[in-house]
Amino acid sequence: MDQRIEVLAKNLVTYSCRVGKGEKVLIESIGEDPKLLVKALVKEVYAAGGYPFVTIKDQSVTRELLKGIDKTQAELMAKYELERMKDMDAYIAIRGSENSSELSDIDSDKMKIYTDHFMKPVHLSERVNNTKWVVLRYPNNSMAQLANTSLETFEDFYYNVCNLDYSKMSKAMDSLTKLLDRTDKVRIVGPGTDLTFSIKNIPSVKCCGLRNIPDGEVYSAPVRDSINGTISYNTPSVYQGTTFENICFKFENGKIVEATSNNTEKLNEILDTDDGARYIGEFAIGVNPYILKPMKDTLFDEKIAGSIHFTPGQAYKLADNGNKSAIHWDLVLIQRPDFGGGEIWFDDVLIRKDGIFVIDELEVLNPENLK
Repeated sequence: MDQRIEVLAKNLVTYSCRVGKGEKVLIESIGEDPKLLVKALVKEVYAAGGYPFVTIKDQSVTRELLKGIDKTQAELMAKYELERMKDMDAYIAIRGSENSSELSDIDSDKMKIYTDHFMKPVHLSERVNNTKWVVLRYPNNSMAQLANTSLETFEDFYYNVCNLDYSKMSKAMDSLTKLLDRTDKVRIVGPGTDLTFSIKNIPSVKCCGLRNIPDGEVYSAPVRDSINGTISYNTPSVYQGTTFENICFKFENGKIVEATSNNTEKLNEILDTDDGARYIGEFAIGVNPYILKPMKDTLFDEKIAGSIHFTPGQAYKLADNGNKSAIHWDLVLIQRPDFGGGEIWFDDVLIRKDGIFVIDELEVLNPENLK
């Protein structure tokens, strides 16, 4: 077995999930490719004194289920999986599907049923809030193709990113969490973007390898009704099997009142999922020094150095602004000069320009200091 897989498995079990003796760990894999990592994870969970449980899913099978799903079916699926999730101490998900667009032709009404009656109770409500969880992709030909590179080159990139020293990153993030915690007014400026909102009294959370691999963001949430202005995202996003580009939102008192993209009709269908889908549940700043270009994979793209993401939908429990929704859609704006540049202001002080932190206390988070 590739030694890098063994290192990754050990880090996931001992660092990300901190598995202890007697703890139950659900390992959920999508696709055939991750089997080597699944086996390595089982071995590491046993070594930590835990009990591993494994589920292997396939997106083409999920597609067949969703084609005929109704509310009763979704609720029954949730009933059984929710009981199991409630019994777990930790959850590790490996996503290695060969086709990121496998679900793109599922009827939007069917996707809404699946999201509302399965994903929300099992994952957004239970797993996210009540387990030690970590989610990651697995390097395969599909991901290499999205990244426009060979599989070998992508694997080298992947293991550099995923086996980064996240404990070092964690210490560096302390300066940003402290600044966020004492900030009221935020302003985001860039091409097609001029956005203001408050984060007053909303906690900040550092993401340093304990929830996502790769990782590298610090998040909070805007005061729900405080957002005004416009944001133009410059990173493509695959959501529910459809690729969205050039997404632009206009906000009035927190609500998305206008939304356009290359697929404006479907974009607005998603935002009409429920009342909370047109409000923002997360504001985050990306700092991973190895991730520089988008590859239409949220787990990577939201960590891009010099980026932010501004997320319609459900707020996280640890930085809760009260917004509830069946969706949580991380949309990314990169502010480095090669993507048009941009600025972040905290309480009328410029803290990051063109993707580089410009105040002394945050320089530890610039790329050269995290590698």
